[in-house]
Amino acid sequence: MASIQQRLEDMLGPVVASLGCELWGLEYLPQGSHRALLRIYIDKADGIGVDDCEKVSRQVSSVLDVEDPVSSEYTLEVSSPGMDRPLFKLEQFVESIGLKANVRLRIAFDGRRNFKGLLKGVEGDEVVLEVDSEEFLLPFELIDKANIIPTF
Repeated sequence: MASIQQRLEDMLGPVVASLGCELWGLEYLPQGSHRALLRIYIDKADGIGVDDCEKVSRQVSSVLDVEDPVSSEYTLEVSSPGMDRPLFKLEQFVESIGLKANVRLRIAFDGRRNFKGLLKGVEGDEVVLEVDSEEFLLPFELIDKANIIPTF
């Protein structure tokens, strides 16, 4: 059976696309036994504005009210991924090759869970990250959270 996160992505991806945006990713974060936070990141080629977030929020709220996939009360947030954009899919890691990233793993790999370095590539289902001149191949399924480190 698919996770709540996967069911939400499958349900909301087409809704977001119908409004001219891409569902960059989403986070479903339970907060206690009766509350949750549903954070949706949207993107499009010419950037996301407040109007886009408002439009997507209204439409997603309507779909969630009808489909009722979340059993607890929840807060819905809709935003752009921003400059420190989170990475949810392997394709997003590929698109970000050459950028610096923070990566946190679910369990320790090579004695550590947190990595900060340069995205060098993707090999199969592993993300190649260069940290202090050393390359690490991090299994995608172990990645808990990853985001780009903005450079100015």
